[in-house]
Amino acid sequence: MTEEKTISVEVVYALPHEQRLMRLLVKEGTTAREALIRSGIPEEYPEVDPDSAKLGIFGQVLGSKGLPPAESYALQPGDRVEVYRPLIADPKEARKQRAEKAKRLAEKKGAEDSSV
Repeated sequence: MTEEKTISVEVVYALPHEQRLMRLLVKEGTTAREALIRSGIPEEYPEVDPDSAKLGIFGQVLGSKGLPPAESYALQPGDRVEVYRPLIADPKEARKQRAEKAKRLAEKKGAEDSSV
């Protein structure tokens, strides 16, 4: 009889005021997406779609920078699967709006200083 080897991994999902961390024992060869499903996080947090959620391993997004996608990334012992929430605002647009606001404030301050 051959015994299937298991490995220990974590699956984490963070909200602004709450973090959920699940430690799992999974079969060697389990993918990141399979671990998410096994973690129960999609049932606990309905906004997490297990089929399309963006996942990463220790801050590295799966499916980018040469990493395989979550459906084919075979977990290694000790891996931490991170479930990323969608962005609320486009970072470039938010930065642009902050710069415009700072410019308006500087112009207003300059106009006030010149009138004194």
